[in-house]
Amino acid sequence: MVNIIWVLLTLIGIVFAMFNGTISEVNEAVFNGAKEAVTLCIGLISILVFWLGMMRIAEDAGLLKKLANLFKPIVKRLFPEVPNDHPAMGYILSNMMANLFGLGNAATPLGIKAMEELKRLNGGKDYASRSMITFLAINTSSITLIPTTVIAIRMNYDSANPTDIVGPTLIATFCSAVGAILIDRYFYYRRTRKG
Repeated sequence: MVNIIWVLLTLIGIVFAMFNGTISEVNEAVFNGAKEAVTLCIGLISILVFWLGMMRIAEDAGLLKKLANLFKPIVKRLFPEVPNDHPAMGYILSNMMANLFGLGNAATPLGIKAMEELKRLNGGKDYASRSMITFLAINTSSITLIPTTVIAIRMNYDSANPTDIVGPTLIATFCSAVGAILIDRYFYYRRTRKG
């Protein structure tokens, strides 16, 4: 459906530009937008490759495992239904570590794997379990120490100090994560009292 909407918007825009006499501006905007998108993607790829490499080094050095073990007691309290040795717990912790370092693109496949494992724990049912809802809330609002994507975008657009965003991002993501957990728990306990 979204594809059809985009095609219709594009066609309506082109037809309107033809009748309005601004087709040359549309062509210029299309080519400039494409050029800027490629430039932005290359800049983002370089930063993401750097941080993914750093994460790989941290993983090989055992730092990620130590961080995961540090967060494991907290995560275990958030996901009491997930057994300690279950693969879902590993994917959840890995997803949280990737999000912590601002690697949302790397966190996405880990999040999908975590959801698959959580669904398996839920007996393959078509509705979300408590752990799935909690994971979605935390994944969406996760704490970020280093917002690599935002730093990369700021660097591409010649920001005077691209890392100025680190402090505000840490505060904002901390507040959003705490808020997500509180809201998740509130609705969980409200639902269990009714049921």
